[in-house]
Amino acid sequence: MTLRVLIVDDEELARLRLRSLVHECEEPGAQVVGEAANAVQALSWLAQERCDLVLLDVQMPGADGLRLASELRRHEQPPAVVFVTAHPEHAVSAFDLEAVDYLTKPVRRERLQAALHRAHDRLRARGAAADAEPVLVVNDRGRVTRVPVSEVLYLKAELKYVTLRTARHTYVLDESLSELEERLGERFLRVHRNALVARRAVRALERRAVPGDEEAGREGWAVRIEGTDEWLAVSRRQVAAVREALTAEGV
Repeated sequence: MTLRVLIVDDEELARLRLRSLVHECEEPGAQVVGEAANAVQALSWLAQERCDLVLLDVQMPGADGLRLASELRRHEQPPAVVFVTAHPEHAVSAFDLEAVDYLTKPVRRERLQAALHRAHDRLRARGAAADAEPVLVVNDRGRVTRVPVSEVLYLKAELKYVTLRTARHTYVLDESLSELEERLGERFLRVHRNALVARRAVRALERRAVPGDEEAGREGWAVRIEGTDEWLAVSRRQVAAVREALTAEGV
């Protein structure tokens, strides 16, 4: 794997030195595919191109490197980040942003080589994790079943248990909805205090009477679930977030 590297630094001489050092590093293979003098240029470049690693200065005009790194974490497949700076006092903030490494100027080739190795290892581990299909383990009537997360339509808290619904089956889990929400991450959307819905499974948001709503008998917001005739209540405080998420998803 040859690392595609973007250099972001407002000093042209600093970018030139980094380009030269990257060229001198033999393993893992790395190639500078782009340069930017500030965060705006970097984001513009990334909107059109792809890189595996960003060598990023901290102090730059406009948005600094820490803000840019924070923005990059929101990308679906964020590049690894190595900070390259003359200001070591920012190291703690950098690692809070899950930076691979923090190099101080003037950068030595040996240190850059080590940072490239770390970036290569992290990206390889991320790829292996992405290839593994995440599952929820369900104890169903004494039989242990592995349910792929990609098949889950929603999870709903009912009494002491959580109901897991797929297109074909309904299971009961012992875990709390909060624990499941933390594990499942952004693929699921909290629509109510008692329900998480897979983003891909939401097909409509409407005002209607929803059986089982805490305001039974009154009209409220609800989402329709893909592949079923079911509607789940949406709490008033979650309507704006649900609508925003649906717009972002293009539903």
